[in-house]
Amino acid sequence: MKKKLLALLICSAITLSTVPYHALAYTVDVQKVKIVQSVNFRAEPSTSGARIRYLQPGELLDIVSTPSSNWLQVRDSKGTVGYVSSSPTYIQLTTVNVTPEPNGEILSSVSFRTGPSTDASRIRFLQKGEPVWVLEKVNSYWYKVGDKNNVIGYVSTGSQYIATTYGVIEEPIEDLFPSPPNATIVSSVSFRTGPDTNAGRIRYLPKGEEVLVLDKPNEYWYNIQDKNGVSGFVSTSSKYITTTYVEPYKQMNPTVAAQKAIDAGMKYLGTPYEFGSSRSDTSTFDCSDFVRQSYLDGIGQLLPGDSRSQSAYVKAVGKTSSDWNKLKKGDLLFFMSYKGYSASSYSGINKSTETVTHVGIYLGDGKMLHTYSQESGGVRVDSIAGTQWELRFLHGGSTY
Repeated sequence: MKKKLLALLICSAITLSTVPYHALAYTVDVQKVKIVQSVNFRAEPSTSGARIRYLQPGELLDIVSTPSSNWLQVRDSKGTVGYVSSSPTYIQLTTVNVTPEPNGEILSSVSFRTGPSTDASRIRFLQKGEPVWVLEKVNSYWYKVGDKNNVIGYVSTGSQYIATTYGVIEEPIEDLFPSPPNATIVSSVSFRTGPDTNAGRIRYLPKGEEVLVLDKPNEYWYNIQDKNGVSGFVSTSSKYITTTYVEPYKQMNPTVAAQKAIDAGMKYLGTPYEFGSSRSDTSTFDCSDFVRQSYLDGIGQLLPGDSRSQSAYVKAVGKTSSDWNKLKKGDLLFFMSYKGYSASSYSGINKSTETVTHVGIYLGDGKMLHTYSQESGGVRVDSIAGTQWELRFLHGGSTY
């Protein structure tokens, strides 16, 4: 009895050892958007965009693109493409392990073998029309494939037996860049949905990956596009990225750029003054908001949002002067607080230690464009010489 049992166990072991290796179906990790709270699915990246429907908690969506820091373009399970808020209140990015569509089809019945050799055991015959997942091209003669039963094996690469898009899928998709890449990732870094460390992470960009820098919304973030055509944001730190990107305004003729900024500002003549005005609309301005908007509209340069920060920015450029007569058209002028209309009101003041409280744009010919009070009528042009502005002037200079 013991001998029979031992023989049965040995026979079973031999049988199991010859069973073809079974593995999980071919899968890949895909970044998706998961809805965490019911939210509008819109036709445009705007709260005024038409509502397609409400997205429900638990829904998984494909990321199509990142048009802005506030919106994601996504595709739902039915293939509908639209936009959803990128706020973590409504969505979270999650990695999902999915089985891609088969990338091969059997054209004629062929042996499915345990190894890349005609001497390897035949698992079975793959039938004409059967879909398969080509996982690897082992050599010129054999593909490593997975079948619909999750069995991994090998099949001839002969075109009479199999048709596949495997080679096409594996090739770099360079044409997704609208222009040649202009930056390289130096060290693995987060690729985010917005210019903020709190924005959702699309994925990690690995060292050596080439990307296209599209824009520089501020000193800390680049807006980029990766090789898959996905747009997002990455740190400007040289620890993470090196690039040949130069802001468009820096490539302009300085005289032309200055005039463009001035022309943009002149369009706002008479716009009402409001202290602490919103930086997201142009219905009212305070002094620094007006200067910021003029440069943004005119040449696409995004300056800091307040006069003291703008002063520090100009000083960092290194082209400042404490004599307003030496300034050029388009330079910024910075002023201290009002002390009075007479020169004696400012005597003995060490202007190098005074706090910047006002900013304007120099127009040349002793005039400036600025805004400073509701009573003065909002955005206006004033002379500098012989006025309080000459007495209050601290320094001025170029923005680049």
